[in-house]
Amino acid sequence: MTYTDDEVALLAERLLDRTLPKDQWTHTAHLTATLRLVRTRDRDLERDLPDIIRAYNVAVGGVNDDTSGYHETITQAYLAAIRAFAAALPPGVSDGEAAARLLATPLGDKAWPLSHWSRDRLFSVEARRGWVAPDLAPLAHPPARGV
Repeated sequence: MTYTDDEVALLAERLLDRTLPKDQWTHTAHLTATLRLVRTRDRDLERDLPDIIRAYNVAVGGVNDDTSGYHETITQAYLAAIRAFAAALPPGVSDGEAAARLLATPLGDKAWPLSHWSRDRLFSVEARRGWVAPDLAPLAHPPARGV
């Protein structure tokens, strides 16, 4: 899927105000909204993004527990990778073009984390609740310390 600049902005806005329909909260939408937040609201997303996602999940009828909803290790791994991706973009790249470029990288594949973590480790309660380092291959851009 490709997004226009306005669609990227709206996607992030609807995540923040919790009005994005649940069926539109796809892997592609996760990455695109996070990219927009990194590029425009570069506050302490390592701290704030978990609560943004948890609140959104609850608002659309989901739960955040040991088996579903928010996942700390996956979120922080993608956030670090998206930060590095955004930092490497040439000046003037629009949000829509940046999203298209991001989605064309290995990050666009929902299975990307499984190239770094074994399935059992990644989907453990420990990894869902807190940061768990990869056990298969190191990340090119690991999250900041203290995650």
